[in-house]
Amino acid sequence: MVTRLRPLSLSCCLPFAFISLPLYASSFFSDVASTPPPGVLSLNHQLLQLAPSATPEALRLAAQALSCADPNVERLAVIDYSLPSTERRLWVFDLRQHTLLFEELVSHGQGSGDTQAETFSNIPESYQSSLGLFRTMNSYYGRNGYSLRLNGLEPEVNDLAYERAIVIHGADYVSDDFIAQTGRLGRSHGCPAVREDITYPLIDSLREDQYVFAYYPDEEWLASSDFLRCQTPGSPHLAQR
Repeated sequence: MVTRLRPLSLSCCLPFAFISLPLYASSFFSDVASTPPPGVLSLNHQLLQLAPSATPEALRLAAQALSCADPNVERLAVIDYSLPSTERRLWVFDLRQHTLLFEELVSHGQGSGDTQAETFSNIPESYQSSLGLFRTMNSYYGRNGYSLRLNGLEPEVNDLAYERAIVIHGADYVSDDFIAQTGRLGRSHGCPAVREDITYPLIDSLREDQYVFAYYPDEEWLASSDFLRCQTPGSPHLAQR
């Protein structure tokens, strides 16, 4: 049981600095209680710490989706299409080392919008970007140079990504110089294209069974995605798609 001193007796016996101590203590313990201790931070808190410039909702949903699909994965990339293409909106996290590997520009598809992406599709030849959770596959050399195949895990949202050849690759239209000349990045056929200078290390950090999460506040997707409604971490029927 906690015994509380009367304010009168406290003021008679202690200096003013101690009178105000309970107010500071209350604030301090409130802050401590709201922050998980080091080493046991939730995935969401970890992502927020590493990428404070990202949209918090994008990171929260990425953490939710990954917890459903594969909570023990090593690497995660988050693309925030709610931000304009002129801003860094791609983050690659090393979840085991608790580090941010990349914070980069990334393009969206021609059919998704101009500077700002607004529409998304799973339809071949739409030239639109797709939302949701992807598992990475192998890297290869194709018509866009060094590229990384993506396997879309969400039916009717991104599961035609492989068929559509939606891959991560480098492009000369993804650069600060291009933004300075045109006011936006160039646009792809739906691929998340990145700066040519970082194509190799970024792809190598993500290849082979890592994850990419593409976010936009699309109401239909938010309401229907299994990965965003899952209550059981690492649900096998989701992880094995």
